[in-house]
Amino acid sequence: MQALHRNGETRLPALALAALGVVYGDIGTSPLYTMKEVFAGNHAIPLTADNVLGILSLIVWVLIVIVSVKYVFFILRADNRGEGGIMALIALALRDAKGKPKREKAIMLIGILGAAMFYGDGMVTPAMSVLSAVEGIEVAAPSFEPFVIPLTLIVLFLLFFFQRKGTASVGALFGPVMVAWFLTLAALGLYNLNAEPGVLRALNPLYGINFLIENRGIAIVAMGAVVLAVTGAEALYADMGHFGRSPIRLAWFGLVLPSLILNYFGQGALLLADPTAMDNPFFRSAPEWALYPLIGLSTVATVIASQAVISGAFSVTRQAMQLGFVARVEVQHTSDREQGQIYLPAVNWGLLAAVVVLVLGFRSSNNLAAAYGLAVTGDMVITSLLATVVAARVWGWGWTRAGLLFACFLAVELSFLVANVMKIPDGGWFPLAVGVVVFTLMTTWKRGRQLLNERLSGEAIALVPFIDALIVAMPPRVPGTAVFLYADPDAVPHALMHNLMHNKVLHERMVIVSVRVLDQPYVPASERIELQALKADFYRVVVRYGFKDDTDLPQALSLCAAKGLALDMMETSFFLGRETLIPRLDSEMALWREKLFIAMFRNASSATNFFKIPSNRVVELGTQVVL
Repeated sequence: MQALHRNGETRLPALALAALGVVYGDIGTSPLYTMKEVFAGNHAIPLTADNVLGILSLIVWVLIVIVSVKYVFFILRADNRGEGGIMALIALALRDAKGKPKREKAIMLIGILGAAMFYGDGMVTPAMSVLSAVEGIEVAAPSFEPFVIPLTLIVLFLLFFFQRKGTASVGALFGPVMVAWFLTLAALGLYNLNAEPGVLRALNPLYGINFLIENRGIAIVAMGAVVLAVTGAEALYADMGHFGRSPIRLAWFGLVLPSLILNYFGQGALLLADPTAMDNPFFRSAPEWALYPLIGLSTVATVIASQAVISGAFSVTRQAMQLGFVARVEVQHTSDREQGQIYLPAVNWGLLAAVVVLVLGFRSSNNLAAAYGLAVTGDMVITSLLATVVAARVWGWGWTRAGLLFACFLAVELSFLVANVMKIPDGGWFPLAVGVVVFTLMTTWKRGRQLLNERLSGEAIALVPFIDALIVAMPPRVPGTAVFLYADPDAVPHALMHNLMHNKVLHERMVIVSVRVLDQPYVPASERIELQALKADFYRVVVRYGFKDDTDLPQALSLCAAKGLALDMMETSFFLGRETLIPRLDSEMALWREKLFIAMFRNASSATNFFKIPSNRVVELGTQVVL
């Protein structure tokens, strides 16, 4: 979509509208719960005029410093060939670490931790946002309170159920709906500002600074709630590849930021005029006649916000699979035109199960706020750490300049993190638990794959001498083409050895295919394959993918025709190795982690599905590997 933008400035408004529906759903729904959590949450602060002005000032300047300055001006520059997100940032940071094992390992562990926290955020966001919208029913009709949880669960189930249909059909509505949402936020803010226009004094940052100095006892508690105003900031960077920098910036400064500030100030004015509204200042700020339409619009807006997070979880998982951080799972494409429109059943239903547990376990947005805040701040801190590496080494700023800049952001974010660490007993334990589980799974898979590759390569035979030996006593050749997938293009695949041992024949053409996933989002078709003809009708093919490319191996091999190797899929057999793993006590990995890796390996999606190989053209040959 960046290319569309570069073709003419007339595309900019359309892309900015689309960005409103995808990028800003999460941060756009934060007014539903931020002020409520500050003054009526589980760790509420006293409702006084000075505290209201101080909190408003903190919210405004956090939006400016963290979102406008850090993300919009700096993080959006950290694009990996136009793409953003935690996986793109990891790939960028790792470029300078090639050949430096300690730095590479540290960056990889930090990046994996960031991805783990992202999944925690992806679980909490739908539960928190949809629940906070449906809770508006309590304001409109208190007698309906028992229906809040059931209605929330129904909305969430429908949201996850329809994921398999894809978002292409309804995605066009996201932008206009979010325009209506942000205009409603601004209108509600202006409506309530008439009562107490003096709250606009909080635009002065001194009110926020004075609040922190004069209320040291409760300031850290307040910061734990203020961070909720910037939930969803990561989406600006994650979705950069879909829209480009300019549309995201235009939407932020042209509509989102002014609407958010107006709404927060309107809620502040309402609280000063009517302190009893603190139980739910967002819905209390609406005229009575507008309450039910506002609940409906809020619910739709939170569904859109949740959709963006779910789609992000699908995208991150696929990228993590490509980069070798997680086991392969089934990937379904829901659009014939948009490559990024994907559906991962395992991730979808896993997220739904976690969201249902959250809603039933916490039962209110106030209780969920602690879990939400910790996931958000963890993501922000890790992004700043990785961005420091990118700025220092990839951009050439040097450690001093990069460190000083991002230290300013980290100072704010670490204060948020400390504030939310205090809420671990109240629910902050959930994203931590999710993070630990996902981090353990990802590091175990990464290390297990390294061990497996080491074991296989230790038994490997060099390919060229093997072909020379065959020429001396060539076995019978049968018609057709045999394709062998193997990680090392210079070694003889185990499947080839087993086929020769058992069937004692070779095909007319023998093609050794190795797949490489590069640290860039996409690889152009002109660079997809590298073909080398060897002796005796052996061929070596290296197929390159970016971490966001669609891994369609037959389609990639069709490109060999232009280089002199035309493959007829009806006369081609794909030989794949099927390893049976056996744990051992004295391995380089703990026994429990070996068993965990073996369980993940057994349940991983097959290479046949992952590479879209026709199943009726596949032959699997097994071997045992002792870890």
